[in-house]
Amino acid sequence: MRDANNGKPPNILYVLIDDVSFGLMGNRAMNYVAGFDTPNINDFASESLALMRMYTEPSCTPTRTAFLTGSHPVRAGQEEVKVALVGDGLAGEAVTIAEVLKLSGYNTAHVGKWHQGDIEESFPHNQGFDVAFFPVHQQVQLSLMTPEAAQAGNLNGWHPSTQSSEFAIDQRFKPYGLVTGLEAKAGEQAREVGLEAGEEWTQDHYERMNETYQRQALEQLERLAGEEEPFFLQYWPLYPLNFTYSDQQRSRNGGFMADKMELLDEWVGDLMSKVDELGISENTLVVVMADNGIFKQYSPNSGMIELIYRGGKAEHLEGGVRVDAFVRWPQAIEGGSYAGDIVHVSDLYTTLARIAGGTEYIPRDRVIDGVDQTALLLEGEGNSRRDYVYIYEGPVLRSIVKQEFKMHMPAPGVPGAAAPVFNILRDPRETYSDIGQSLWSGASFQDMAKRHAKMIAKYPHRPIGKDEPYGGIENLRPESELARKTFASWQDE
Repeated sequence: MRDANNGKPPNILYVLIDDVSFGLMGNRAMNYVAGFDTPNINDFASESLALMRMYTEPSCTPTRTAFLTGSHPVRAGQEEVKVALVGDGLAGEAVTIAEVLKLSGYNTAHVGKWHQGDIEESFPHNQGFDVAFFPVHQQVQLSLMTPEAAQAGNLNGWHPSTQSSEFAIDQRFKPYGLVTGLEAKAGEQAREVGLEAGEEWTQDHYERMNETYQRQALEQLERLAGEEEPFFLQYWPLYPLNFTYSDQQRSRNGGFMADKMELLDEWVGDLMSKVDELGISENTLVVVMADNGIFKQYSPNSGMIELIYRGGKAEHLEGGVRVDAFVRWPQAIEGGSYAGDIVHVSDLYTTLARIAGGTEYIPRDRVIDGVDQTALLLEGEGNSRRDYVYIYEGPVLRSIVKQEFKMHMPAPGVPGAAAPVFNILRDPRETYSDIGQSLWSGASFQDMAKRHAKMIAKYPHRPIGKDEPYGGIENLRPESELARKTFASWQDE
């Protein structure tokens, strides 16, 4: 394959979409069922290898950490989604896939959602990316903490328009002064863009931010394609997460997230058209996938619904961690093919490192959970090196998948033989516990849990990075300085 491209490894474009459950994109029949259309992603899927058992983590921050580090996110202390100031994030000692690829001779760029912490060392331009365009926080701040979301009844109590708060003594209880979007280059300080001092963040700001990231993704793609070195472009859109209605909804479904999914599909189509236009399709490996299941707490009005699998964001159920994932590389991967093998998002770390010729840069001083799935991509179904997954909710191991079986971990004091076991092929919604018929599996699953615990004891989790929030930002607004000062006041007590 490299011989066909003058010895150059493939470009890599990784598109990670927020909160879309399995079946909601890439399939025309499911489009009809769900009431919104993804024709461009469907076309992309038809040209790709569809990974039918791609497992992620239950929520966005952990999934992204797993991809970036090749390990279960608890190993890096990245256990949960955080909304406001926390003073922590992905540690500087993490060796990200961007750093591995950078050492392998790649140019790197990140556009869109990041959500790996609010400290300087955790920002993408300090984690292997040459350039980065990203918000510090996520859509709870960017799309829910707006006057429009309050008026839509999707956020109560935070915005002053929703209640008087006449007896409030602590005026710093509700998040305020949060940094929004940053732009930065490696080795330089970041700069906030798109919001002036004293200006209120609104839905219009959020929509402009999304439009800006789409434009920047196209710009970076064109810039990178014009350079001699191979590239790694990571595009993590904020849409379809959205919490207000437009003046006129466009989809049959009409949900406020379903509509943005249709818009995002257009943008993915534009991105793929740009790849074709630049003449780099044959030797560009493109992954399009979701990070976890739907934001179920806002269904059904969001228009994003459960389909085959039960559960959603923040849950260890299949609906929380089974996602659509499509891989296209015309020069090497058979298009229009399917693989029912188990894959975990952390496997992409090791696999991309192998394909890029960078396995020597994978760290040997820590546990890497991702396995090399190059054979699966190149040789197709039946060539996975994994038939299991450990699934966490935060720091707690909640279930184990092995082959077609899944055990929900027993509650404290409950014997393993009484733990619910499900046959995912026969019972994809994990509704009918198969304890009796699968009684043999209790001991086997418990052995897996014990081996996992022993490995953790031998190689303890690494600490999360800790520092002052919003370090390395050259133009902090006064309200952000105040938020940071208030945070520091009780941290120092």
